[in-house]
Amino acid sequence: MQTTGPDFDRVFAALGDATRRDIVRRAIAGVEGVAELADHYPMSFAAVQKHVAVLERAGLVTKQRSGRRKVVRTHVEGLRAAQRLLDRYEELWRGRIDRMTALITTTKERNK
Repeated sequence: MQTTGPDFDRVFAALGDATRRDIVRRAIAGVEGVAELADHYPMSFAAVQKHVAVLERAGLVTKQRSGRRKVVRTHVEGLRAAQRLLDRYEELWRGRIDRMTALITTTKERNK
Protein backbone atom coordinates (compact mmCIF):
# COMPACT_ATOMS: atom_id res chain seq x y z
CA MET A 1 0.00 0.00 0.00
CA GLN A 2 1.48 3.31 -1.06
CA THR A 3 1.70 5.91 1.69
CA THR A 4 3.16 8.88 -0.12
CA GLY A 5 2.37 12.32 1.15
CA PRO A 6 2.59 13.18 4.82
CA ASP A 7 4.98 11.39 7.13
CA PHE A 8 2.36 9.03 8.52
CA ASP A 9 4.68 7.72 11.24
CA ARG A 10 4.98 11.26 12.53
CA VAL A 11 1.22 11.90 12.17
CA PHE A 12 0.16 8.82 14.10
CA ALA A 13 2.90 9.23 16.71
CA ALA A 14 1.61 12.76 17.29
CA LEU A 15 -1.96 11.48 17.61
CA GLY A 16 -0.79 8.75 20.00
CA ASP A 17 -0.81 11.23 22.87
CA ALA A 18 -4.11 12.16 24.57
CA THR A 19 -3.11 15.78 25.14
CA ARG A 20 -2.20 16.25 21.49
CA ARG A 21 -5.47 14.64 20.36
CA ASP A 22 -7.30 17.06 22.64
CA ILE A 23 -5.37 20.02 21.22
CA VAL A 24 -6.40 18.93 17.71
CA ARG A 25 -10.01 18.58 18.90
CA ARG A 26 -9.91 22.09 20.38
CA ALA A 27 -8.32 23.48 17.20
CA ILE A 28 -11.10 21.89 15.13
CA ALA A 29 -13.74 23.40 17.44
CA GLY A 30 -12.32 26.90 17.08
CA VAL A 31 -9.22 29.00 17.00
CA GLU A 32 -7.32 29.22 20.27
CA GLY A 33 -4.02 30.75 21.17
CA VAL A 34 -1.29 28.62 22.70
CA ALA A 35 -1.72 30.50 26.00
CA GLU A 36 -5.46 29.72 26.05
CA LEU A 37 -4.76 26.09 25.25
CA ALA A 38 -2.29 25.92 28.14
CA ASP A 39 -5.08 26.90 30.56
CA HIS A 40 -6.83 23.58 29.81
CA TYR A 41 -3.99 21.29 30.89
CA PRO A 42 -2.20 20.55 34.17
CA MET A 43 1.21 21.27 32.67
CA SER A 44 3.45 24.21 31.96
CA PHE A 45 2.99 26.59 29.06
CA ALA A 46 6.30 25.32 27.67
CA ALA A 47 5.02 21.72 27.71
CA VAL A 48 1.89 22.74 25.78
CA GLN A 49 4.10 24.61 23.29
CA LYS A 50 6.08 21.39 22.76
CA HIS A 51 2.87 19.43 22.12
CA VAL A 52 1.76 22.04 19.59
CA ALA A 53 5.20 21.87 17.92
CA VAL A 54 4.87 18.07 17.55
CA LEU A 55 1.45 18.52 15.94
CA GLU A 56 2.81 21.25 13.69
CA ARG A 57 5.74 19.08 12.50
CA ALA A 58 3.25 16.29 11.79
CA GLY A 59 1.22 18.65 9.61
CA LEU A 60 -1.90 18.48 11.79
CA VAL A 61 -2.00 22.09 12.98
CA THR A 62 -0.52 25.40 12.00
CA LYS A 63 0.59 28.16 14.31
CA GLN A 64 0.26 31.77 13.21
CA ARG A 65 0.99 35.02 14.92
CA SER A 66 -2.00 37.29 15.46
CA GLY A 67 -0.70 40.35 17.25
CA ARG A 68 0.94 39.06 20.40
CA ARG A 69 -0.90 35.73 20.28
CA LYS A 70 0.25 32.53 18.62
CA VAL A 71 -2.95 31.06 17.21
CA VAL A 72 -3.33 27.33 16.62
CA ARG A 73 -5.46 26.23 13.67
CA THR A 74 -6.23 22.81 12.31
CA HIS A 75 -4.42 21.88 9.12
CA VAL A 76 -7.37 20.15 7.52
CA GLU A 77 -5.42 18.52 4.70
CA GLY A 78 -3.12 16.80 7.21
CA LEU A 79 -6.12 15.29 8.97
CA ARG A 80 -7.74 14.32 5.67
CA ALA A 81 -4.59 12.55 4.51
CA ALA A 82 -4.51 10.52 7.74
CA GLN A 83 -8.21 9.69 7.30
CA ARG A 84 -7.65 8.56 3.70
CA LEU A 85 -4.87 6.23 4.84
CA LEU A 86 -7.11 4.77 7.56
CA ASP A 87 -9.91 4.37 5.01
CA ARG A 88 -7.58 2.39 2.73
CA TYR A 89 -6.62 0.11 5.61
CA GLU A 90 -10.27 -0.35 6.52
CA GLU A 91 -11.08 -1.26 2.93
CA LEU A 92 -8.21 -3.75 2.86
CA TRP A 93 -9.33 -5.44 6.09
CA ARG A 94 -13.02 -5.48 5.15
CA GLY A 95 -12.05 -7.23 1.91
CA ARG A 96 -10.05 -9.81 3.84
CA ILE A 97 -12.89 -10.37 6.30
CA ASP A 98 -15.36 -10.76 3.42
CA ARG A 99 -13.10 -13.35 1.76
CA MET A 100 -12.69 -15.25 5.06
CA THR A 101 -16.47 -15.19 5.61
CA ALA A 102 -17.05 -16.55 2.09
CA LEU A 103 -14.45 -19.28 2.66
CA ILE A 104 -16.04 -20.30 5.97
CA THR A 105 -19.52 -20.30 4.44
CA THR A 106 -18.34 -22.42 1.48
CA THR A 107 -16.55 -24.86 3.81
CA LYS A 108 -19.66 -25.23 6.02
CA GLU A 109 -21.87 -25.85 2.98
CA ARG A 110 -19.51 -28.54 1.69
CA ASN A 111 -19.44 -30.30 5.07
CA LYS A 112 -23.23 -30.55 5.35
